[in-house]
Amino acid sequence: MTMSQQRLAEAFVELAGGAPGAPVDPPALLAALAVRSSELLDARACAVLGVPSDTGEEQVYASEPVARDLVLGHHEQGEGPGAYCRETGRAVPLTDLENPVVRLRWPHYAPRALALGCTHVAAHPLRGRERTVGALVLFGSVEEPVTDEGLAISQSLADIVAAALQREDELRRSHTLAGQLQHALTSRLVIEQAKGVLAASRALTMDEAFAVLRGYARSHQRKLTGVALDVVEGKLDP
Repeated sequence: MTMSQQRLAEAFVELAGGAPGAPVDPPALLAALAVRSSELLDARACAVLGVPSDTGEEQVYASEPVARDLVLGHHEQGEGPGAYCRETGRAVPLTDLENPVVRLRWPHYAPRALALGCTHVAAHPLRGRERTVGALVLFGSVEEPVTDEGLAISQSLADIVAAALQREDELRRSHTLAGQLQHALTSRLVIEQAKGVLAASRALTMDEAFAVLRGYARSHQRKLTGVALDVVEGKLDP
């Protein structure tokens, strides 16, 4: 295995989220994607536009400040490959920023990028199962061009990060759901226990005992589970 192959293999392991079962840090993963892409592809710079949390707030991670400024500065204007790719989920092929048509399409973005030494750009979506979670933007220059091989590798890097983020999101949702189900089960058990206590102490049916619990909770503006727990623990006789 050559050194470049070794570096690529190490990057894939890192961008897959590390060791199996290890927690994924979305911001760190997106930042690593930008840095590793730039290192592996020998491009002028790379940036990632993504949403690493449920807040819905866009963040930009870049290998160099110039890349971050380009993506962040024009994202709100809807200009550049990052904004288009993030919005549509479609890849942007390698684009010549000196092309007159491109300069008309991105009247603010293209001149700014050229002034910073970037002559070409491309972008790949980070596609999840349900939505596009980000975009990887590649910047090339005369001295550091984006090659066809680099484009193919960068798409693979984007795909593996998207898969890792999707897996982390599904795991988080699973934990949340499990917690909600456990809470619901615990609440139900406490209520059933309280109904049994009232039914035995007052010679009530289970339905009548539940009506007593519910009526007390409503009249005192308390949660039913809290009232039931006080009854089970002998702190309350409604």
